[in-house]
Amino acid sequence: MNRAWAFSCILAFSAILGGCNKNGSQNAAPEPASAASEAAVAASQAASAAPAASGVLGNVSKAQLPAEAAETLRLIKAGGPFPFSEDGVLFRNSAGMLPQHPRGYYHTYTVRTPGSTDRGQRRVICGGARKQVNDCYYTDDYYVSFKRIAD
Repeated sequence: MNRAWAFSCILAFSAILGGCNKNGSQNAAPEPASAASEAAVAASQAASAAPAASGVLGNVSKAQLPAEAAETLRLIKAGGPFPFSEDGVLFRNSAGMLPQHPRGYYHTYTVRTPGSTDRGQRRVICGGARKQVNDCYYTDDYYVSFKRIAD
């Protein structure tokens, strides 16, 4: 009976852990075996997709951004300090919503949401070297859609 109970617990635990990776964090590192296949899929999508196939829904000027997003851009240029420890982490772009670049190109930063008790849904994602804000995107719906931030 103890063996059956232990086996059931292990099976349930495995199912829970296996399900945690489904649609999980976009910042999690890929498994080595899946990295090659993910790169092959991204390359074939980039080769066959038209430029309009990205998830970028147009441009937004810095003046049109919420004041909190402008503050986030200022912090990025200054190199911090950022309000959340998660700011500046790798954004994998695994859904291919932004233009394709090598892994490590994009980083994501929190845009504070007034009245929110957590980080909220607003983010700025910037590509290229740190402290540069010339290839940045804004999302107010937690990576569902993006607008390119125009200079």
